[in-house]
Amino acid sequence: MTNIIDGLLYSKEDEWLKVDGDEALIGITDFAQNQLSDIVFVELPEAGESFESGDQFGTVESVKAVAELYMPVEGEVIGANEELEDAPELLNSDPYGAWIAKFTLSDKSQLEGLMDAAAYRAYCDKR
Repeated sequence: MTNIIDGLLYSKEDEWLKVDGDEALIGITDFAQNQLSDIVFVELPEAGESFESGDQFGTVESVKAVAELYMPVEGEVIGANEELEDAPELLNSDPYGAWIAKFTLSDKSQLEGLMDAAAYRAYCDKR
């Protein structure tokens, strides 16, 4: 059973966002890490990089596959979780605690296009 946390926003590409004012943390969901299996490498974005909604901002590599990470909303990266460089497996053991990047939101209205926990749960159940 996939663990889905209330209070976060979710994308159809299986990223989660934790919004705090004009900033947000982004990571991959429990569903995504289950699909990938053992994660061995994470390509992190650089602080100062800006992304449009839908842009690839990094990759997650597992023993099974390489998955692209897509920015669900427009924003500028203000930090990356460098702990993942030495311990990418944290995305498996704690997908909602092991955030990938922190960014400022350029257009908060884009958040309306994301799913809440109930909608994401239904989305995962259909797959």
